Parts: sequence; C-alpha cells; structure tokens
Amino acid sequence: MGYGTVYTNGVIAVKEGQLLGEKLLRFPDMTEGEVLRALSESGFGTGSEDPVLAEERALDAFIREYAPTQADRAYFLAPRDFHNLKALYKAQRLGVDPAPMLAPWGLWEEGELREMLAQNKPPVPRVREDAAGAEIGAAFDGAMYAYLFRVCAKRGDLKKLLRMRVDMTNILTACRVQDMGATDELFLAGGTLKKEQFPLPGEGEKSEHAFDGTPYRAFYNACLAAGKPPYTGAERILESFEEQSYFGRRFGLDGREPFLYYVFRRRAEIRNVRMILVSLRAGVPPKEIEKRLTGVK
Repeated sequence: MGYGTVYTNGVIAVKEGQLLGEKLLRFPDMTEGEVLRALSESGFGTGSEDPVLAEERALDAFIREYAPTQADRAYFLAPRDFHNLKALYKAQRLGVDPAPMLAPWGLWEEGELREMLAQNKPPVPRVREDAAGAEIGAAFDGAMYAYLFRVCAKRGDLKKLLRMRVDMTNILTACRVQDMGATDELFLAGGTLKKEQFPLPGEGEKSEHAFDGTPYRAFYNACLAAGKPPYTGAERILESFEEQSYFGRRFGLDGREPFLYYVFRRRAEIRNVRMILVSLRAGVPPKEIEKRLTGVK
C-alpha cells in the first residue's frame, strides 16, 4: 500500500507491545492447554484452532500491507513461492497431490505458480529430467536466490543478509555431503565464499582454522561440534542470524529497519511457539525445550 515509514513505525511500536518476549521462557514448564490459553490471552492467533498458522497468516498480511518497498516484501514472502513451486514440481513428477506439501502463498497464488510451471518460464529453474531430490532442491533454491538478489539489488542491507544466508547454507552443504568437488549442482551462487575455501570436518589444521577472521567461524564451530548430521546448533544459528544482526543496535534503528527487525522477531516467536507445542505433544522434557528456543530476549 505504500505507507510512509513514520506511520509504519508507529504501527510497529504498538505491535511490539504484543510480542511474547520472555513469556516464551515459561511455556516449556506448562501443559499444552496452558500454553494455548496464555497465547490467546496475549492475542497470539486468537480465535483459531491453530494459533501458529493464524499468526503466520496475520504476519504475512502485515508484510503485504506495510512493507516499505517491494524488495522488503519479496525478501520475506518470495521464499514461500519457491517452496511451493518446488512442491508443485515434485508432485507433478511423482503424480501425487501437492496439497500436504504447500505452504501459505507468498507473492503469487497457487494458480499463478501452476501457470509458471506449465509454461516453464522464469523464475522456474531448468532441472535435469533425471535429477534426484537434493539436486531439485538446490535448483529451486538457486532460482530463489537469483530472484531475490535481482529484486533486492538496490537494498544493501538485504543483499548482505542474502549473502550470509547463502554462505552458511553452503557451509552446511559441505559438511553434510563431505565432497563439494563432486556436487557442483548443490553449491549456491551469490555468497562471499568460494567453493575452494570450504574444508571438510576432519581435514586437520585446514579444518580447524577454516573461516578464521570471517563472520562464519562460530557457525562452522557449531558444525564441528556436531560432527555429523543433524547439525542442530548450526541450523539454529542460521534460523536466527537475521534477528541477531539487528539486536545489538535495536535502540538506534531508523528508516525501514524497525519494520525488518519487527518481522524477524515475530517470525522467530512463531517458530518458537510451533516448536514448543510440538515438543510438549511429544513429551520432550522442559529443559530440552528450553535449549531449542532461539532469539528469546
């Protein structure tokens, strides 16, 4: 809609008062019913049988209406489109119903995505007919990043975040497959790191000192600590790095930054609530649930 940043930041100031914040820290010690009541009392997903999905849709609607620029809107919503494009593509190849695999729509609705696939036009990537699952995923991820880098070309802050996400994703891929040289199709373009810089866990001194002096040393340490998949600690860093990149200067944000930071924080809360509810239903101990929380301040 194109509201001015002053008006939008005023709306955000009100919404920040509705963030769950430290309330999340009490949820692991509650029952599922108690958590659901506390969420309702906080206005989180009010009036819905699935408060997480309801809050996710409410945040999407907020992004569509208040995003300061098309680049900001695309940064948050386009990944949904590429997830759905990939789901529709895979369902078509397998001859199955894509509905269980689809996420809420982003910039384009399902009918538009189906038309893109039918016409095989950009941003749909070219995929080899005999490509396996990992290669298909990398093709659609690559197409997503190419699209986002193009749309966000004039937004230095978003480009920096995209490069960091590409670099960390490539580090994770290197650790998982153990042979980047044999998997060119899995390496994502657009980051600051070159494929030749990627050591593998266990490569002695080269591995131990990889990424020294870069923003990725702590991330790589988390991969080394795990030793083998799943790289849960590293994945948590990847999930929360955007919010963390704003946290240290949260009191001095201006322009578009309060909008970006608010969306990162609310998305983190939605992820945490989903994780808590799933964990409570599975009987996960409270202390273990606490360890899985990300970005709670």
